[in-house]
Amino acid sequence: MPTRRCLDSWPLLLVAAFLCLSPGCASRRGAVHPELVVAADNQDALAVADALEALIAAGQDTPADREYAYDIVRKHHEDTAASMFAQAAVTGRLVQQKGLRAADLVPEIERCARRSREIDPDFRDGAATRLLGTLYVMAPAVLLQHGDSEVGVDLLEGLVQAHPDVLENHLRLAEAYIALADPVPAGPHLCRCLADKSALRRDDQLLLQQLIDSTGLSRERCSPRDSGDLSPDARGARSTARPVVP
Repeated sequence: MPTRRCLDSWPLLLVAAFLCLSPGCASRRGAVHPELVVAADNQDALAVADALEALIAAGQDTPADREYAYDIVRKHHEDTAASMFAQAAVTGRLVQQKGLRAADLVPEIERCARRSREIDPDFRDGAATRLLGTLYVMAPAVLLQHGDSEVGVDLLEGLVQAHPDVLENHLRLAEAYIALADPVPAGPHLCRCLADKSALRRDDQLLLQQLIDSTGLSRERCSPRDSGDLSPDARGARSTARPVVP
């Protein structure tokens, strides 16, 4: 996952961030990209999430961007798949940045992602399922209420079967296998991503390279069929004994 940025020198500003509810107040914490401000002015939580993701993909986001986006989406209470997914995604990005200092926000990610999935499991080809599956694999189990690493892998495997043409599904499933010390079944999914690497966003390309480096996989070891839709046989058998994230 992308490198976490620390805000240890801004404790008072972080306290103020959670007390401030207006976009104007949030923007005074630091430089916020105008794309986020425009999306916030349109009162569109999903547009805010998308604007933040575009900045992250380009490697241009700042800590203030993530704080600002979170302040905006947490005020949106629309019970829709789009709004709930936006809140889950933006909250996840804030937790990613702040690490253990934002561990208390993990249940919010789970709650919003689950609700988005309940309302419309096919929203954006299962985006909430992908987020939830990754969360269950990566987050400490003590912070979760409804799933664990085994559930997370099952969600991601099901998503690959349902939407095999979405490269990010293969990437997240490979990431999950590797994170759980089960790299063998990750190989075909890494090969699938490698075959069409340019279609991935910039930060996902970096993640792909990190995963490839960690497994020692090379393009030469990828078979031709790994470039197409992966059948159950091509996915390989995953270990029956799977470690649970502590």
